[in-house]
Amino acid sequence: MKSLKSLLAGFAGAAALNILHESVRRLDPDAPRIDLLGKQALSKSMDNLNLNSPKGDNLYLATLAGDIISNTLYYSAIGLGNKKNIYFKGAIAGLTAGLGAISIPDKIGLDDTPVTRTDKAKILTVTWYLIGGLVTAAVFKHLKKA
Repeated sequence: MKSLKSLLAGFAGAAALNILHESVRRLDPDAPRIDLLGKQALSKSMDNLNLNSPKGDNLYLATLAGDIISNTLYYSAIGLGNKKNIYFKGAIAGLTAGLGAISIPDKIGLDDTPVTRTDKAKILTVTWYLIGGLVTAAVFKHLKKA
């Protein structure tokens, strides 16, 4: 039951992150484009495996699904182990993911411009992952009571 609650909370955090990103990127042309980074990573991975990568809407949907799944699994770790300081754990997980999102792409051969082109993009990227971690912690704390 603990694992299911952790997964549900992780999904809530991943959903919050993606809803926030998708909403703001449609309203603000200066918003970070985590989606473009994801498309690039998926296409490059598929090419490295000699597979045809999806195109257009299929690439967008595959990237979105992969992002939700991977972030669900990542954020679900917040609910595992000791429940003490759950919000601190959520904040650390979110900050770590956000800082990784702006510092790792160029080190693995991706163009990090979609998330690093301005200080605003960098700050928003880290903030959105932080929010995802805190949403996960809040949902997990609520589910723990149920």
